[in-house]
Amino acid sequence: MTDTEQLGAEGQDGLGRLYRQYAPWLGRRLRGRIGADAAADVVQETYIRAAPYVLSNIRHPKAFLLRIALNLLSDERRRDARQQRFRETAPPPDSEAASQFDATVLTEIIRAMPALYRDVFVLNRFGGMTYPEIARTLDISVKTVEWRMARALDYCTSRLDL
Repeated sequence: MTDTEQLGAEGQDGLGRLYRQYAPWLGRRLRGRIGADAAADVVQETYIRAAPYVLSNIRHPKAFLLRIALNLLSDERRRDARQQRFRETAPPPDSEAASQFDATVLTEIIRAMPALYRDVFVLNRFGGMTYPEIARTLDISVKTVEWRMARALDYCTSRLDL
């Protein structure tokens, strides 16, 4: 008995039946190669790619589905390799001069910021401190730190014309 005979009559539910019967098998086959989460995604994509085919003409559904899944993995590897080559050969998006200019502008904005806001902003963004740590350091409440940080960000945004 072929795999197609096991599926029975292909009606409106043909793809659904194919999925219910072979998706667990395909997922197990792929899990060892790419992990459980990625395998689940590839199984879904496999059935999307299989949908246009006339299912009654498929003599070996397992081979058909596995071939689609392996082609998807090959496509993804090629796409990743292309993206990696692009990242390696592409010029950096910002030139050094532009980065220096941006840093200078940001420095000037921070220096012009009112001291109440600047202290909280600098401790958080450049000192890496959390709001509770800033509150303890400056001897103010966390709510005050949140309020001052919001004002500091509004100040920066208004100066950068965002």
